[in-house]
Amino acid sequence: MVTVLTILTLASGLLALISGVFALRAGLKLRRTYLGLRAYLYAEVTRLTQRTSEVEKNLTTLDARAQALPIHIRELQQNLATLRILSNTLGSSLRQAQKALSSTALKSSLTKPFAEAPDDSS
Repeated sequence: MVTVLTILTLASGLLALISGVFALRAGLKLRRTYLGLRAYLYAEVTRLTQRTSEVEKNLTTLDARAQALPIHIRELQQNLATLRILSNTLGSSLRQAQKALSSTALKSSLTKPFAEAPDDSS
């Protein structure tokens, strides 16, 4: 009976040892997986931090450009008003030149036949 109990005790000890080895292997695998995941997450957090700072920098640039837009729009509106004045003045000048040319052309067309008319004094 003692022999049977000794065999059972040794078998139980052997099974406990085997279970312990499997548990130790699983624990070590879990630790490797945890360390790999932690390294990956740290790398991703670092990458996201860099991307966030890049986005913040771009937002700052866009904000500065957006604040400058009203100034540019105001300048463009002033330039457009000046352009309207200049184009109206140019239009008036061109109409006056056209009238002057048409009256000059009319005068020259009237004086031309008189200049070509035969002289009756001969």
